[in-house]
Amino acid sequence: MTARIDHGVISGTFSLDGETFDVDNNVWVLGDDKECLVIDAPHDVDEILKVVGDREVRAIVCTHAHDDHVRVAPELAERTGARILLNPDDLQLWRLTHPERSPDGELHDGDTLEIAGTTIRVLSTPGHAPGAVCLAVPELGVVFTGDTLFQGGPGATGRSFSDRGTLEQSIREKLFPLGDEVVVKTGHGDDTTIGAERARDWV
Repeated sequence: MTARIDHGVISGTFSLDGETFDVDNNVWVLGDDKECLVIDAPHDVDEILKVVGDREVRAIVCTHAHDDHVRVAPELAERTGARILLNPDDLQLWRLTHPERSPDGELHDGDTLEIAGTTIRVLSTPGHAPGAVCLAVPELGVVFTGDTLFQGGPGATGRSFSDRGTLEQSIREKLFPLGDEVVVKTGHGDDTTIGAERARDWV
């Protein structure tokens, strides 16, 4: 049985550089009826667990360590027994939110994760954050991009630890080769496709 994608939207805040904003985060759960991965852990554990249901959570996979994506990761790990996985290049951001708790494992470019008989490929895509990653699932024709790529173009780079040129390079080198038909599942907002974003003016 191929893994399926379940989805929820959870409201909360994002804080960095002394400012706080209201945000709505997508939470993506990838798996089958028995086991799953949770991609990012925004705002509210109970809301995430509503999407998970009674499945075993095998890992909490963090696309990056901004607080709106990892705020409840330790609590979710405690309640489910799942491991938290993060690219170590984002530890400086992680520690702004969780100075007393480290992730349980690392994500690196080219790594693969397995869930419900389906392979997820880790793509290092720095720019929005130093350790940002995207998660490509070729079997399902999707890529989970966190805040690297949205409907409308690249993610934000106006705050600490981010760089626009690096982000654009990451998108061109790691995401565009996936193919125009690949569906982009974003950290905030609606889906798009690689082709739709390749066609935009920023390219």
